[in-house]
Amino acid sequence: MSGSPVTIIDRSARSRGGGDAELRVPDADGGCEASDTPQTETQSQMAYRIIEEMIVTLEVPPGSLISEKALNRQLGIGRTPIREALQRLALEGTVRIVPRAGVIVSEIDMADQLKMIEVRREIEKIIAGRAARLADPDTCSHFRRLAARFDEAAQAGDEKIFIATDREFNALIVTSAQNSYAAHAIGPIEAQTRRFWYLHFKRFGDLRRVCELHSRIALAVAENDEPAARKASDELLDYVESYTIRTLEALR
Repeated sequence: MSGSPVTIIDRSARSRGGGDAELRVPDADGGCEASDTPQTETQSQMAYRIIEEMIVTLEVPPGSLISEKALNRQLGIGRTPIREALQRLALEGTVRIVPRAGVIVSEIDMADQLKMIEVRREIEKIIAGRAARLADPDTCSHFRRLAARFDEAAQAGDEKIFIATDREFNALIVTSAQNSYAAHAIGPIEAQTRRFWYLHFKRFGDLRRVCELHSRIALAVAENDEPAARKASDELLDYVESYTIRTLEALR
């Protein structure tokens, strides 16, 4: 898959207030390179990954109307995998499937952010603790490399390094925790909080601080230190909560 833009929004349709949008396959600068794609990825998973990535990063903004037919034509993915991907996104609350209207990218619910953080805190603490307890030596080495990359992003103030490292970190820590219930529970919450992050972080966030907090979790997992991993996870969510409160207050 190349890095050239792929339009998958039907320009003949326009959602109320949302307008037309273009959905682009992430390129080498912005995200998923072909080499990063899992070899066992199904068409449904690929469709989900592409659409979710670009909705989360606001390439396709809230209110946009997505055409299933255009997805099929432009991505070259079958209608059934596309429909499965959209249904998964609908279950997560990322899109709404409206009879006779189509698939609409959901608005970001500002008021629900703190409720999601409350739930996210407990799930991520479980995931961090289990990952620290269960990580094998190879996985620990991987977490050390991720910690170093978070430190690099903090020193350079480089958002692209952080975004790529955070994506890899999230996938690794969920896999390392070996708990499918936690994995299924955290997915939709992470998708919604990432959309909020992309929308507001440049104005209200502190990249250095968030990199440092992620690095602490990675290092605690790398040392198989479960209490430290749970504590570091709590500290990250303390920051996320305070940043969210500041953002909501500024937008009132």
